[in-house]
Amino acid sequence: LLITARALQGAFAALLVPAALSLVATGFTDPRERGRAFGIYAAVAAGGGAFGVFTGGWLAETLDWRWALWSVVPLAVLALIGALTLLPAGPGRTGARFDGLGVLLGTAGSAALAYGLAEAQTTGWAVVPSLFLLVGGIALLAAFLWWQTSTSGTLLPAYVLADRSRLASLLAVLFTGVALVALLPALGFFAQQIRGEGPAASGTAHLPLVAAALVTATQLSARLLPRLAPRVLVLPGLVVTALGLALLAGAGGASTYVTGVLPGMLLTGVGLGLALAPLYATATAGVAPRHAGAASAALGAAHHLGQSIGGAVLGTVLVSRLGQVSDDTDVFARMLGAYTTTLWCAVGALLLATLPAALLLRPGTPRGDTPEAVPSGSGRATA
Repeated sequence: LLITARALQGAFAALLVPAALSLVATGFTDPRERGRAFGIYAAVAAGGGAFGVFTGGWLAETLDWRWALWSVVPLAVLALIGALTLLPAGPGRTGARFDGLGVLLGTAGSAALAYGLAEAQTTGWAVVPSLFLLVGGIALLAAFLWWQTSTSGTLLPAYVLADRSRLASLLAVLFTGVALVALLPALGFFAQQIRGEGPAASGTAHLPLVAAALVTATQLSARLLPRLAPRVLVLPGLVVTALGLALLAGAGGASTYVTGVLPGMLLTGVGLGLALAPLYATATAGVAPRHAGAASAALGAAHHLGQSIGGAVLGTVLVSRLGQVSDDTDVFARMLGAYTTTLWCAVGALLLATLPAALLLRPGTPRGDTPEAVPSGSGRATA
């Protein structure tokens, strides 16, 4: 039942998230409003997971784990009411053709790759089923990209990936997803298994990350986005995030929360708030309104693919370190070592994310396929 419900959540989230991001991308043309909108979106993206850990942990400890699931229902009802009453009823896309083969190839390739990565961390990378899924997923995704260049009604227009800045943003988001998938589980593992805290206290400890991401994204990144080139914000943001994770990796079991955990949490939140808003804005800028959903979906796919890769690689590291525990082993030391190694791998992923940002990100709005692709006022935004 839980697996089926999660599959339904994933399917409908795949409809919801690109639509929400495309509304932000196409609905704000003034540079200041656009920067503020992406700052808020980035704050939600960076801090939403940590806030979910807080609320879920508190509900699971004080009431029952089922309430962590029931609590989402009123939020969904409020969002539905808001969508029905506040979202404008725009005209539909005329002459659109459903690319069934593209959907089949892209979905099957992503699913096979994600499942293969998940299996690899439990059964091993050299096992035939894992290799079959990984190779098959890569082949299907390659076929999807080939089909998108061969058919007229493409899901993902060629120009979306042809621009260097947009491609750099997608790659940076992918590597950031690799790193972030390790952050919250590793911090929860450290708090509950090493420091002996309960789920509620562990979740509360994540709130400074939420606050730092929210303030930085809405008050700093959003204000600077219309004035500075994206690379000026993205590179320091990724480096600060890596520094925050490095501080968390260095926190020992005897460290207090204020001196050992809080500084790393704050730096991580500041870095994410600084980097994500320009990454999202660049990935969706210069895209024709009719292709905004496709560009938003590509951004979401890059993030989730990074999470799948990160979950497999970091999960393998964690399991291998804990698998070395025996009767004569210092279990505490092994657990702390597994936590530290996992976060150092996340630091490496963030440093990899700086490479496309440094080499490919350019000033100005990414190229589109038509004049309507560039929102009005974007010249002021890039001046």
